[in-house]
Amino acid sequence: MKRQFLIVIALITFTAKGQNKTTDPIYQLRVYEIFESNKNQFHERFRDHAMRIMKKYNFKITSIWESKSDKKTEFVYFLEWPDETTMKKAWEGFKSDQEWIAIKKEFTAKYGDVVGNIEDRILTKTDYSPK
Repeated sequence: MKRQFLIVIALITFTAKGQNKTTDPIYQLRVYEIFESNKNQFHERFRDHAMRIMKKYNFKITSIWESKSDKKTEFVYFLEWPDETTMKKAWEGFKSDQEWIAIKKEFTAKYGDVVGNIEDRILTKTDYSPK
């Protein structure tokens, strides 16, 4: 009886460990073309509104940059997600958020388009990436 009990405990422990596998997070790179004529309004919208609403959907922004070349100005940011399913669900929620829809509409009416081309890339670490 004691042996059977130990076998059951071992199986439960093994099964629990198998179900709690941790996977490496995925990262998302977003690059927005922004315009010098209304760059400040873009930053205001992102900083004061988008980031606040993104928090409701558990976005984890890890860093934000601005990049400028002779031809264009870009707004670049990284997000970290536990998995692709979570990422897709969060983006669906954010894009359909009524407050966000109203803010985009208001800013576009006031300032015109504040974002041009958008690039979106999902990044997964290689097995030899530094930790």
